[in-house]
Amino acid sequence: MRPLLHRGALLVALWAWASASAWSQPAVAPAPPRFADVVEEARTLVQRDLAEKNHPGIAIAVSIDGETVWSEGFGYADLEHRTPVWPSTRFRIGSISKPLTAAAIVRLYEEDRLDLDAPIQRYVPSFPEKRWPVTLRQLGGHLAGIRHYRGDEFLMRDRYATVAEGLTLFAGDTLLHEPGTQYAYSSYGWNLISAVVENASGRPFLDYMRDEVFRPLGMYATVADHVDSLIYQRVHFYVRGENGDLLNAPFVDNSYKWAGGGFLSTTEDLLRFANAHLSDHFLSEKARALLFTEQTTRSGEGVGYGFGWGVHTGDDGRRYLQHSGGSVGGTSLLVMQPDVRVVVVGLINLSNADLSVVRSVLRLFVEAASGS
Repeated sequence: MRPLLHRGALLVALWAWASASAWSQPAVAPAPPRFADVVEEARTLVQRDLAEKNHPGIAIAVSIDGETVWSEGFGYADLEHRTPVWPSTRFRIGSISKPLTAAAIVRLYEEDRLDLDAPIQRYVPSFPEKRWPVTLRQLGGHLAGIRHYRGDEFLMRDRYATVAEGLTLFAGDTLLHEPGTQYAYSSYGWNLISAVVENASGRPFLDYMRDEVFRPLGMYATVADHVDSLIYQRVHFYVRGENGDLLNAPFVDNSYKWAGGGFLSTTEDLLRFANAHLSDHFLSEKARALLFTEQTTRSGEGVGYGFGWGVHTGDDGRRYLQHSGGSVGGTSLLVMQPDVRVVVVGLINLSNADLSVVRSVLRLFVEAASGS
């Protein structure tokens, strides 16, 4: 029996060594010499912010002119098991799912398979007609009058097997206003957009996203947040209690809203995604114009949103393209400054987290890239 005990102990030791090796934080690649000082300054900002605000973990990544100059994880993906955050850690990205879905729409648009201004029933005939017609362009700019979450819908626990099932949550509701007259943010409008993707492409929404958006861009870590699946390096999700302590987030199932807030991703995948929008290799100029041109109400008022992307001018007078995300156990921000080609992504595994440090990092790198 003694040799067997020795062999068992050896197996346990080998398993422990392999586990420790698998979960150790990989070394951070050195920054390009030109940006070494700003990376160190940004790292100090993030470390201080993590400690002061008691965030569980944060991953942050920065690229300039398509080159990743900094990508690092801080804190913990799982507090109880002390699993560190890596650049490859998968977070809930919330509404950053909208720009991902917008990329699917513009791929179909480039192929002349969509009329952005046709009544939505051309592509989703099952959706009930309303008092006024609703168009795809209006849906993409939050101008369609489709409502947002109501009551406890943000904490949905039910599984929705299809995109069509997700439409049932709001399909019977009246519009908030005449389309085109007001801006009203709506994740449910993106449920309807995902049904357009399905019916125009003839393929399930998640399959189309995988084959036409994620794989072509090398975004192999970006997946739907299936709660019944084992997903490697998915973070544990946290909320803050009334006294400020970190608590486990409540269970939710985001299958009712893949397109508007249901994907998992990493900072590095989102860098790839953003940088693809700064070149002609993935989307045409026509497609980028659709995404990044600010939409207006019928009276001509700008709404700060294109098609799936926020569009605004910063205090520095520069144009920024961005989307933030809030989900149960996740807060996220993706920002691009196209003139100096800076992209910054920050992901935190906590609801309603303060992302001001990500904007501080953005300012540092925009200044460095522009030489100001």
